[in-house]
Amino acid sequence: MEIIKSDNSIKGAIMYLRVSTEEQVDNFSLETQEKICRQEAERRNMEVIQIFKEEGRSAKNITGRPVLIEMLEFCRKNKRTVDALIVYRLDRLSRQTVDFLAIRKKLSENQIAIISTSEPTGNSPTERFIETMLASFAQMDNDVRSERTKNGLKARFMSGLTSGVPPIGYISENGYAVKDPKTWDNIKKSWELMGTGTKSLKEMAVIMNAWGVRQHFHGKEHIVRHQAIGRMFRNKYYIGILTSERYPEEVKGQHLPMVTEALFYRIQAIIDGRNTNINVPNVRHNRDNPEFPLRRIVKCGLCDNPMTAGWSKGKNARYAYYRCQRCNKAPSIPADKINNSAISFLSTISPTDEALKAFVGLLRHTYYQRIARLQKRKDEADGELKRLKTLRQSLIEKNLNGIYSDEIFREQNKLIEEQIANVQVTKDDTLLAKFNLQDIVKFMLDKFANLGRTYQMSNLNQIRMLLCSICPSGLKWDNLSYSNTEISPIYKSIRMFEAEVCSFGAGKRT
Repeated sequence: MEIIKSDNSIKGAIMYLRVSTEEQVDNFSLETQEKICRQEAERRNMEVIQIFKEEGRSAKNITGRPVLIEMLEFCRKNKRTVDALIVYRLDRLSRQTVDFLAIRKKLSENQIAIISTSEPTGNSPTERFIETMLASFAQMDNDVRSERTKNGLKARFMSGLTSGVPPIGYISENGYAVKDPKTWDNIKKSWELMGTGTKSLKEMAVIMNAWGVRQHFHGKEHIVRHQAIGRMFRNKYYIGILTSERYPEEVKGQHLPMVTEALFYRIQAIIDGRNTNINVPNVRHNRDNPEFPLRRIVKCGLCDNPMTAGWSKGKNARYAYYRCQRCNKAPSIPADKINNSAISFLSTISPTDEALKAFVGLLRHTYYQRIARLQKRKDEADGELKRLKTLRQSLIEKNLNGIYSDEIFREQNKLIEEQIANVQVTKDDTLLAKFNLQDIVKFMLDKFANLGRTYQMSNLNQIRMLLCSICPSGLKWDNLSYSNTEISPIYKSIRMFEAEVCSFGAGKRT
């Protein structure tokens, strides 16, 4: 509806007032702007028809300023009654020259003048030129602030300081990233568990949620998901290196690293190997039943088909049986018979004391040789790592000096990063360091001395590991006992080991 002034001698005016969040101070408050604009309207003998107030909005662009759009539409519909738009300063309309000129053009089409209470404005060529210059100064001020902010953020990044919220496991204190006492231990434990190679990202998400680890965003607490876990295990922040999508450089951070480079790169290899076909997840069938530990391990002697197991209901009780689903000729065998035969079979193939001691002697010799080779390889890898990191630092300096473009830097840095990852995996001896030779020897002497007894004292997973390592093709049942069962070459060598082969001195092979 068009507004009609009661007195045609008085010109009609509207006011546009705006403050952004950071401008909530006395000189820029909406109340101050309104007071000054009303005084200007009275001085010019104008009647204020409408006031448009926009709070908490930036003037960097027109988008996202609904009150400004409403004001322009009001001017279009009421151009016969609105003679002028009064603002406290021209930058209240826009701090971008192009946007200001577009707003002024729309107002000029409706014959509405712009009046600034603190700057010279008008319709003469000189006054319009000055308006454009003032709008340009506002944009220049914006650009300078933006450039300073960008330079400050990059300077902070290059000095190794975190901008924004640090990743989970850290918190920000006085501008520095420090340990988060609530999550540090669990996040570090999750890295170590992932490094074993026994867990998928989805399994890690379930475990971390059970530990009480939570993500925080949008002011709310959320459970962790495997996608976020994947990003966490890819983040070099945890080895003390800052990276950014905005800057091509990688710099050493001032925060405390959570994990070693060796563990980080080992996990990269684990994730890369596991995600070769992420759209087709592995289907796991739960066939674990401790009452039938030989299911799928024992094979039918007639058709070589793995035998299944189940319960048969009698008059007074249930009975456990193994049977072949393919071969109808083979009868069902009581589980006790199958199980006791396995114990007897393992007892008969246990290595002698002499063979076991001789093998342990070779194991010791091989272990120390391996330690020596690993140490030599580690020394060589440390030298190669030092060379690659020096090369990467030189690459960073040339990029900063403008010798290499960002595109060339990213390409070369990626190649160096791949080489560093390969060297890290090569020198990683963490797995070997977890094993104690004396514990291994004790385990061998205790478990291999009587395999039948070891079978009886083992749980389901241990039984499967034991039998599958000794008899990789399974145990063949001929309705009476195990026969024609193939023993693995490695175990056969342990069983038949003789002290004479343990000549560790220099000699010729025959």
